[in-house]
Amino acid sequence: MREPRSEPGREAGPENAAEGGPEGRSAPTSGAASTTVGRVASDADLRTRLVDVGVDLVAREGAGALTLREIARRAGVSHGAPRRYFPTHLELLSAIAHRGFTDLAARVGSTRGDGRTGPRGQLTELSRVYLRFALENSGMYELMFRHDLLESGHLRLRDTSLPLFGVLVELVGRVRMDADARAVAAALWANLHGIAQLWRWGSLQLATGADDFEPLLRAALDAHLGPGDRR
Repeated sequence: MREPRSEPGREAGPENAAEGGPEGRSAPTSGAASTTVGRVASDADLRTRLVDVGVDLVAREGAGALTLREIARRAGVSHGAPRRYFPTHLELLSAIAHRGFTDLAARVGSTRGDGRTGPRGQLTELSRVYLRFALENSGMYELMFRHDLLESGHLRLRDTSLPLFGVLVELVGRVRMDADARAVAAALWANLHGIAQLWRWGSLQLATGADDFEPLLRAALDAHLGPGDRR
């Protein structure tokens, strides 16, 4: 009988059998693991960069400029690249709007102070901060309150925006204990939103001759909360 022949260049020894057997398969190299980690980090970086570009674009040119194609161009990637991370246009817009709500929430949080200011004073400062945010970030402000974004459920935007309204309701309830705090807070919010929009358009300046929204803010607070101590 002939002895089994080994393949050219290979010895039929146990070390070569181990190399090919299931128990002998080599573990992934550290280089392969590093490549995977690097790819994940790169993906996260690109996703963040796309949102960063969108935030900058909405600040410079308004919500109407936020197309997938323009964001991709400014981020230096192909037109189809954003869809790897944001399958729909609404999802990318929601991620950009989420940045706006995070910024506004931080500003609102700073108005609470150390608790020594009364609810009326906190409401005054909160309303002032809200108007300044709306006027200084008009493109972002417009995007944040788009009905289709809030209704879409992407990134749970409603879970970010509703707590802000909850702060307003809580403070109104401490000032107007005789009223439906949620209804009064909603009416005050609508009033502030109207002031922000009409001031941005220049309509209120034209109608009142005012060059500062502060008197309008005070009038809105008095109308909804009643005149009184503003501490």
